[in-house]
Amino acid sequence: MNPHEHITHSAEETMALGRKLAPTLKAARMVILRGDLGTGKTTLVKGIAEGLHAASQDDVTSPTFTLIHEYRGPEVNLFHVDLYRIDTLRELDTLGLDELFAEPGNLVLLEWGEKFPRFEKERDVEICLERQGDQERRITVKGK
Repeated sequence: MNPHEHITHSAEETMALGRKLAPTLKAARMVILRGDLGTGKTTLVKGIAEGLHAASQDDVTSPTFTLIHEYRGPEVNLFHVDLYRIDTLRELDTLGLDELFAEPGNLVLLEWGEKFPRFEKERDVEICLERQGDQERRITVKGK
């Protein structure tokens, strides 16, 4: 799959892109969301969750401290995982991500998944968010 690049100019446009991408992610098992702090990863997830009818944008928040947020949709169960605070394989193992990956109908969106080489190899899709300006973001979507 060739990378697809999108430019958004506001949080609303980033959420709209998430809604647009949602149907294309239904069949994926694991998506890595790559980007620095404040680039809009959770904002994109808000749109994806809405697009999958799993949650409204107001219900989606960053899982930085809880590590995993779950949103149940009619077709897909969405798990938004933040590995920013996870540094070791031992800590990672306590999250039970393998069970989430194994369950049909689960889509796991991993923030900071690139910290663990295993996820780089196993991911179905990677979405990179880069700050281009105060509000502008370059969002690149690439498959395996």
